[in-house]
Amino acid sequence: MTVAGQAVTSNPKPKGWRLLKLALQTRKAATMLAFGFSSGLPFVLLIGTLNAWLGEVKIDLATIGVLSWIGLSYSFKFLWSPLVDRFELPLLGRLGRRKSWIVLCQATMIAAFGGIAATDPATNIGTFAIFAVIAALASATQDVAVDAWRIDVADERTPVELLSSIYQLGYRIASIVGGALALVLAARMSWPLVYLLMAGLIGVMIFVAARAPDTERPPFTALHEALSRRGEITALARGIALAVVGVSWLWALTSIGRFMIRMLEELPPGAVRPSTSDFMKSTGPWIVAATVLVPLIVAAAVNAMKTRHACVLPSDDIAHSTARTMMNHLYVALVAPLAELSARLGWGVLIVIGLILTYTLCYNVWAAFAFPFYLDFLHYSKDEVAFASKVFGIFMTIVGIGLGGYLFARLGRMPTVLIGAILPILGNFVYADLAEGSAHIDAVANVLGLNALAGLVGSDARMVRLLLAISGENISTGIAGAAFIAYLSGIVSKQHTAVQYALLSSLTFLIGSLGRGIAGEAFDTLGYATVFRYTAAVGLVAVLFVLLEWIRTARGGQSGSSPLRRSATPAR
Repeated sequence: MTVAGQAVTSNPKPKGWRLLKLALQTRKAATMLAFGFSSGLPFVLLIGTLNAWLGEVKIDLATIGVLSWIGLSYSFKFLWSPLVDRFELPLLGRLGRRKSWIVLCQATMIAAFGGIAATDPATNIGTFAIFAVIAALASATQDVAVDAWRIDVADERTPVELLSSIYQLGYRIASIVGGALALVLAARMSWPLVYLLMAGLIGVMIFVAARAPDTERPPFTALHEALSRRGEITALARGIALAVVGVSWLWALTSIGRFMIRMLEELPPGAVRPSTSDFMKSTGPWIVAATVLVPLIVAAAVNAMKTRHACVLPSDDIAHSTARTMMNHLYVALVAPLAELSARLGWGVLIVIGLILTYTLCYNVWAAFAFPFYLDFLHYSKDEVAFASKVFGIFMTIVGIGLGGYLFARLGRMPTVLIGAILPILGNFVYADLAEGSAHIDAVANVLGLNALAGLVGSDARMVRLLLAISGENISTGIAGAAFIAYLSGIVSKQHTAVQYALLSSLTFLIGSLGRGIAGEAFDTLGYATVFRYTAAVGLVAVLFVLLEWIRTARGGQSGSSPLRRSATPAR
């Protein structure tokens, strides 16, 4: 089996109540459950539930789409992970290497959620967005520290595979609390009070973090030694490569941030907000080039230098410093993963990157608008959406993930990846039908006798429509997600598993987040049904890349995956 790309033992992975029981048996496992909850709660509150609040106060979908770009914090968190790994916080540092950062992030999130609760988005969306950005940055940084803590404290009694499963359990509990429970509460009290209550739950996690075990800091020279061997490129060459990639990423981040400020700031009378689609047409391609193409070119240049023995160390480099170690951390995060991947795959890396960039677009770009679609366009109640989307829907996602694992074991990697690319396209057509009155969904429900069954349990055809649409969508995306994680886990190198997986998965979040900005404006101007069909068409691009990758691997293209990875069942 695999957990986020890591090989594990062949013992059956505990699930359900057995997993919860194991989570409460040791201090480390119980802490991991709490940390999973602390990671999952802010994510669902910021990326999903927040949009239900914004839709209720009639914030336009274009603005919601741009505000969803705060999710880029989770995409770019690897950029500042070296700081979290190496910098000792003043005062808080005495709590521990990882605990200090976790506590700082939790305290920051509490303050940011308090600011969100104290701000009216209908009248002051700019300030509201600032607090949301602060909360997202703190949440993403907490994820860096929690992921490192999970790896650091693992031992024979609580191996990393068990801790990863417990983390996922805590994360899923948080998705129900921050999604379903938050919606149920919002139907009975104000949104600010709901967010204050959620901030209180994060406050409880501070006490858990303060009592958690921690690990010692490693020597500052440990990472340097891996890059100082004979034949590696020189520190100067690494610095130049890192500077080019760093400037490209910095420009991309700055461009996105400046546009978000322009989009969300208060406008003078008569002024018109900038167009998201215009921004994406003029600047979007350059952002993709800066974050994908430039790093690939630099990676290819690094490989060329090593092949030609240009700018390489003639002998082991014994010089080291704190600044050199920090630079090496950034180099390993930004340059080395793609350098290894391009060296191993050659031109095939373009197909791999194309697949990664497009695979989740079909269903990721509209995720931020699910609550406004259900609540404001279809006029379902908060209780109905809470049950359908965050309770029933999560169960359907788990079913989809299980089916994905089964298909992966029975059919193999690429057939399952192809199925995962096709099914969400069909799901988009189901949602287009839902947006236009559900004629086809009703026909299916009548044939299956679901409407009659709903009447017997006190429900109606309207609820059946929502449950059927969510079933199709969540099962298909569950299969797609399981297949995609299995694919990424198989394509990464065992020597660069963590950083390579983090960088490649971040590219998925990058394109999905940028696409939400366009989708928000498109929903406002074209309507839901039309945009659902357009995103289905985008899914065909992913199908094309999957077919190209299948051909590449069938012809003997190197994936770098071990046999264990290729036969593993993915898990999230």
